[in-house]
Amino acid sequence: MQKIQMTTPLVEMDGDEMTRVLWQAIKDKLIHPFVELKSEYYDLGLEYRDATDDKVTVEAAEACKKYGVGVKCATITPNKQRVEEYNLKQMWKSPNGTIRAIMDGTVFRAPVTVGGITPTVSTWKKPITLARHAYGDIYKNTELRAPAGSKAELVITAPDGTETRADIHQFAGDGVVMGMHNTDASISGFARACFRYALDTKQDLWFSTKDTISKTYDHRFKDIFAEIYETEFKEAFEAAGLEYFYTLIDDAVARVIRSEGGFIWACKNYDGDVMSDMVATAFGSLAMMTSVLVSPDGKYEYEAAHGTVTRHFYKWRAGEKTSTNPVATIFAWSGAFRKRGELDDLPALCAYADALEKATIDTIEAGEMTGDLYLISTLENKKKLDSWEFLDAIAGRLETLLQA
Repeated sequence: MQKIQMTTPLVEMDGDEMTRVLWQAIKDKLIHPFVELKSEYYDLGLEYRDATDDKVTVEAAEACKKYGVGVKCATITPNKQRVEEYNLKQMWKSPNGTIRAIMDGTVFRAPVTVGGITPTVSTWKKPITLARHAYGDIYKNTELRAPAGSKAELVITAPDGTETRADIHQFAGDGVVMGMHNTDASISGFARACFRYALDTKQDLWFSTKDTISKTYDHRFKDIFAEIYETEFKEAFEAAGLEYFYTLIDDAVARVIRSEGGFIWACKNYDGDVMSDMVATAFGSLAMMTSVLVSPDGKYEYEAAHGTVTRHFYKWRAGEKTSTNPVATIFAWSGAFRKRGELDDLPALCAYADALEKATIDTIEAGEMTGDLYLISTLENKKKLDSWEFLDAIAGRLETLLQA
């Protein structure tokens, strides 16, 4: 079979642990036999991030801005235990947070639905798309330990040197303090991305924060969304028969659980992180969630929306078989190939991406699946495969589809 040619590189960001192992297996079994892969490679494995003082993560993000499309493997965000395990120089911040801060934009996440996997929430009939703001908040925070007897203040210094001060807390005992920020420009870009995506996909848009408690920070999000909707998108929404509404995050959770799905739920950065995991799990598995970061200037970064599957990695390293689900990583590659094909006018590359996704779904619906799906599938003639057997089954169907 003649390999599909590319003209512009993808930015390829390798990762950690079990997902790194599967990253290479996906390339070997599902990509290299069919595509002459052209990529600019960055190793975002924890050891190399530490060796470069995390400069490699910044370089990868800048490359995504240069080439327009990137694909990223899951990576470790180290805690104290990881610092000791990997003998790190420091507790490096989330690479996803760094990339999102540089690219800005919005993360859109939606479940991959397949026959035989019934959502845990019985009312859900259609996929729910999470639109997650991808800048600032806790992912770009500054935090300090506060010793007993200390006083924490919030200080804003204006360009003319004028200071505005507010007390945070007087610490009787030891404690901690954290500062977060966001910008009107980033919030506005988030709002416009959500409204445009809703119009493009013909879905209602829900937006939620906690403005009753956060009367300045969260309320700013609410006000900007309302202003942009009224002045830029209201007429288009009404003409399309679509609805936009704002509600508190706790009310939104209750509404989502009672809903049939089929809408976009826009959340601030941390809310979107947590709620996308909830939605993905309820639809079947964290490994069955697509995720793409879209920047305001039309750059795209595709990734798996789950962790590095540490437990399976330790088993694999000990020589045991694992049945890790690679679907989210496969769909990160397919999404990146499809977007690269669209931008470079390469219909063969787009067709390959479509075939890769179809081969993956067809394999699961034929009853061949990894252990996480085997436990919840309602198919009668299902079979649990290890990760490599699953990839081989997909490869066989992919070759048939591409030769048709």
